[in-house]
Amino acid sequence: MVKDFIPPIVSRLKNRLLPSKYGWSGSYTTWQEAQKQSSGYQQVEIVQKVIEAANEVKRGRAAYERDSVLFDSIQYSWPLLAGLMLTAAKSGGRLSVLDFGGSLGSTYFQNRKFLSSLPSVHWNIVEQEEFVSAGKNFEDQTLKFYPEISACVREQKPNVFLFSCVLQYLESPYNLISSVLDFQPDAIIIDNMPFTTGSQRLTVQRVPPTIYEASYPCWILNKKDFINAFRPSFELVENFESPLSIPLDGKMVPYEGFIFRKSETP
Repeated sequence: MVKDFIPPIVSRLKNRLLPSKYGWSGSYTTWQEAQKQSSGYQQVEIVQKVIEAANEVKRGRAAYERDSVLFDSIQYSWPLLAGLMLTAAKSGGRLSVLDFGGSLGSTYFQNRKFLSSLPSVHWNIVEQEEFVSAGKNFEDQTLKFYPEISACVREQKPNVFLFSCVLQYLESPYNLISSVLDFQPDAIIIDNMPFTTGSQRLTVQRVPPTIYEASYPCWILNKKDFINAFRPSFELVENFESPLSIPLDGKMVPYEGFIFRKSETP
């Protein structure tokens, strides 16, 4: 079960600095220490906002939603889409995605126009109980929701695992990565994560009230260590920068992403 709270991407932080009281700050020794400096969140309120936004997309009143924010036009992550299509191409047109922390299908609806050209598409979201329950109203032959990775793998046999703006909000991201490698999907795609070239850093992210009232721990992991965590089982196909970035210590740190594929040699 997805027990950790996985907050939405704070899309409105893109390309601008926030007042010092908001954004990412601090350097904490333990997750518990960072939690003590966090106010927490109103999860029910956040889930309800996402449901309302997803319904607007479903009714055709918006192109797509991200983090309960509605958009009139789709903002694509082209490298992410390329990674999905590459996986399908290597699998005879079959694409079965395990989207960990995928909300109510934001990334699926974002890319559906292109994915619909494939002969076989299954998009499976592994989420917290509240999202899984709400997601049942959005399920169809393509989109499914699961509370656990193992249940999804058993039923859908995904050939690609997707983690978009997720791993940095888990207490032990490397533990999850280690367990995912055991499932041996054809590919693993990471999107929207901040990294450092120095020592990894545990911060607290404070969300501006214009989005919702919340603050919670957030990792800034070492980039080299992160890539090495996938080796030798997986090899890096591509490293890319996202158009999103976060303010940290007076500078903008870009989000990055990776496309990994299963190594062909043991």
